[in-house]
Amino acid sequence: MSAAELLRWVLASLPEILVITGACALLILGQFVRRGQEHVLVWASVAVVLVAALATVLLAAEVRPAYTGMFVADRFAVFFKMVFYLATVLTFLLSRKYADIEGIAISEYYVLLLFALTGMMIMASAVDLLSIYVGLELMALSTYVLTGFLRRERRSNEAALKYVILGAVSTAIFLYGVSLVYGLTGTTALAGVAAAVTGKPLDPALLLAVVFIVAGLVFKIGAVPFHMWVPDVYEGAPTTITAFMSVGPKAAGFAIILRVFLNPLIAGSDAWVIVAAIAVVTMALGSFVALVQDNFKRLLAYSSIAHAGFAVFGVVAGGADGIASVMLYLLIYAFMNLGIFSIVIMMRSGDFLGETIEDYAGLSKWHPGLALLMLLYLFSLAGIPPTAGFFAKFYVLVALVERGFVALAVIAVLLSAVAAYFYIRVVMVIYMREPTRTFEPALTPAVRTTLAVTAAGTIGIGLFPAWFLRLAQTSVFGG
Repeated sequence: MSAAELLRWVLASLPEILVITGACALLILGQFVRRGQEHVLVWASVAVVLVAALATVLLAAEVRPAYTGMFVADRFAVFFKMVFYLATVLTFLLSRKYADIEGIAISEYYVLLLFALTGMMIMASAVDLLSIYVGLELMALSTYVLTGFLRRERRSNEAALKYVILGAVSTAIFLYGVSLVYGLTGTTALAGVAAAVTGKPLDPALLLAVVFIVAGLVFKIGAVPFHMWVPDVYEGAPTTITAFMSVGPKAAGFAIILRVFLNPLIAGSDAWVIVAAIAVVTMALGSFVALVQDNFKRLLAYSSIAHAGFAVFGVVAGGADGIASVMLYLLIYAFMNLGIFSIVIMMRSGDFLGETIEDYAGLSKWHPGLALLMLLYLFSLAGIPPTAGFFAKFYVLVALVERGFVALAVIAVLLSAVAAYFYIRVVMVIYMREPTRTFEPALTPAVRTTLAVTAAGTIGIGLFPAWFLRLAQTSVFGG
């Protein structure tokens, strides 16, 4: 290997190197931070992510393949990495007060978040099934531990155990699919697999391999039939980790789904039929089951399942417009979902968890500003114009109709109407019920910053959706 080639590899993966190096340095720094000075860990973690984001932007001018074709730094990867940076930085800010309350303000907490971020970054840039697996497992192992970080709470331990067991099964299924693909095509590189199946008749063994790979990947986005872990993990995990998992790992899962299936492999296996069925069933289950939830975190868990199903419709649409609609959807979802979780997190004080819907009764009378923000995020999640959530769904529907999937677009609209009910139900509790307690939200500067960023994103994309759509379109596989 020449020095020039080594330099190209380093430059291509410099953001990942910076994050993993920062995580190791933070682990050492944590041993010198005294109790009561945990804010040093928060701001050091934020600095690591911001430096990586700067490196990502500076290196985004050209496509940089590396590691013998297993990794590529292109605009597609840059777009997703920015979503990951957003989710991670806001999680750090939300953790500032919450981690102190829960007694988890230790360096390992922030280090594991950085390790999970590194895994997601690798997933966004991976163009080989094996490098996808490396990134996926780095992310998954970190989130398994973070889920059970509330060691004294039984539900956190239970959630982590379920997540580990089901995650291990999904990984085994994915690897079996990878082994079948390698046996049939002689390669694990996505480009090589695509070349091997292009123009050839459908091989039943290839269809089986695709089914296994789809099964392994849909687990990561919480789609049916591998959704069982989502409600329990969302409820049992620390709320900051729930917020992080609802955005970062989900976006990373979609990044590899787009990489894997929006190439001739899907045409060679007719896998779009499977993906379409997953989209419909996932959105239907998430929407209808959420109707009967009383725990707010579980409601948001089923909401996450429903939104995953809607985003999968964009995968079904395919093409540049379909890919761009999914990318925009995930960006918008990051803003509105982190925003709603920010309010849940700030409600945590003393013995009050703020995790049931009734806990928010009469919030508008005590804190009209927070109630208005809740209204904004909930309306955006419901897809009510002119919020960003409306345009997220609108562009997915446009992509479906343009590709001739009119029936799927109609189903998506009908299920969105069902989903709107449980969001509006929460709004009614906030504005129509009398308060049953006093509210003492932890409105720290870090939380205020998070609310400002998420509200600005939710409103800004709603006001200028075309600009953000063009940004997504220019990021489609290098644009």
